Amino acid sequence: MSNTQSFVGAKIKGIRESKGLSMEEISERSGLSLEQIASVENDVNLPSLGPLIKIARALGVRLGTFMDDNDALGPVLCRAADRESEHSISFSNGTTDARKHMEYHPLAKQKAGRHMEPFIIDINPEEQPDFQLSAHEGEEFIYVMQGELEIDYGKEKYHLSQGDSIYYDSIVKHHVHGAPGKSARILALVYIPF
Repeated sequence: MSNTQSFVGAKIKGIRESKGLSMEEISERSGLSLEQIASVENDVNLPSLGPLIKIARALGVRLGTFMDDNDALGPVLCRAADRESEHSISFSNGTTDARKHMEYHPLAKQKAGRHMEPFIIDINPEEQPDFQLSAHEGEEFIYVMQGELEIDYGKEKYHLSQGDSIYYDSIVKHHVHGAPGKSARILALVYIPF
C-alpha cells in the first residue's frame, strides 16, 4: 500500500511543481495547513477524501488525476481479479495516530474526463472511533455490500447494514466508518463538481 501512497504523494507534488506552485500557495488555496500538504506529498499520511479534494481544487485538477495511470476516452472495464491485484489507496481516520481505516479500490481510474469517482471501499473495524468530520463540494452515494456502517452526517448518525444505501450532499460535515467493532465493504460514488 505504501507504493500506491507514494504514487499519490509524488503525483500531487509533480502537478504542483509543474504549475510552479509552492506548498505555501497550495496551503493558502486549499485552507489546509502546510504540515498537512507536506504530510500528503511526503507519503506520511493520506487523510480522508475531503483534504485530497481540497488539494485537487487548489491545483485545478479533478480528484481522479491523483490516481490515474492512463486516460481512456471510451468505456473503462474493471475486472474483479484486476481490482483485487492492483494497488489500493488507504486513508487514515483523521486521528492523531493516523491509523488506516479505509482502503479504496478505484473502479474507473483510466477514464478520462469523468465526473464521478467510483470506488469499492473496505472499512476496517474500530472499537472506539476517534475521527474528524469533513466536508467538501459534491454528492456521495454509498451502497453497503457487506457488513455494517455508520455515517455521522451533520448532527445525525445513520446505521446501515448490507443492502442499505444512502445518498447525501457532501457539503454537510460527515464521516463514514464501520459500526463499532464491525467491518464493511461498500460501493461508493463520489461526485465533485469541477
